[in-house]
Amino acid sequence: MFFRSTARHLAASAGAPAPMSLAAVVVLALASGPPAWGPGRLADLAEASSPCAVKPGESLIEIARRYDLGYREIADANPTLDPFLPGTGVLVRVPAARILPAEAAPGRILVNLSERRLYYGYRRPGDGLPAVLSFPVGVARKRWPTPLGSYTITAREVNPAWRVPPSILRERPGLPGLVPPGPDDPLGTRALRLSGGDILIHGTNRPWGVGRRVSHGCVHLYPEDMLKLFPLTRLGTTVLIVREPIKACSGPGGRVYVEVHADPDLHLDYLGAARSLLASRGLLGRVDPHKLLLAVGAPSGIPTDVSD
Repeated sequence: MFFRSTARHLAASAGAPAPMSLAAVVVLALASGPPAWGPGRLADLAEASSPCAVKPGESLIEIARRYDLGYREIADANPTLDPFLPGTGVLVRVPAARILPAEAAPGRILVNLSERRLYYGYRRPGDGLPAVLSFPVGVARKRWPTPLGSYTITAREVNPAWRVPPSILRERPGLPGLVPPGPDDPLGTRALRLSGGDILIHGTNRPWGVGRRVSHGCVHLYPEDMLKLFPLTRLGTTVLIVREPIKACSGPGGRVYVEVHADPDLHLDYLGAARSLLASRGLLGRVDPHKLLLAVGAPSGIPTDVSD
């Protein structure tokens, strides 16, 4: 399933502020047929990426936050640019569309570590059609991997205090055992505590880390994104954490698209994995092998047409 950015749908959602940034909200864009979840067809690719001119003194980090993207997303989409000094007036490629991960579903939060992005499936107020919120996230450093698996939300905390885990105190003995709410609190102003350990989905006081590997296992959102996600969640909401570096779907006219994300923690034959995924969807016979090789060899994180 392919999604393109829009800002039209969540003004009426329970507790959701409006307006929302264009890259924060994604909705179904089907070529034909009723809305559905899982691998499917995609429609309009005009918004798969859009250019943005760099303002004076601006880095890719500021542009990423302006469009609600993570650092890795904007850097991968612009591999030839210096992320800190891209140059005033230079056009930056801004990813504005993505393929829905295979296991996304209504009522479920899905975190794709390979993509460094969170998806929350819900049904729109009024018409009940499926739609998705999507936000960039900061993920764990290699030494402290976020565990894969299925969890549930066990607590929803407003202005949480940070009880510093013993593992972090051993690494940073100068920290207090408890950090109260405020500007020094790395949890930000909202936190969702997950079953099975000390993993949280939370805001952050270091927004530059969104889209990077910065945490000790938790999932970080921009503060403004956490304020949008938090009121839509409930105790018991399922949270699925996966690694899905390659996504694929079919679009109008039988065109085939893949979206590839470089995941340094996976020792993966990307070309073989992409071929296997496309074959499982019945799409491999409609793919140009050279286009697929180029897409896999230079992961951009943007849906790419690999049709024959």
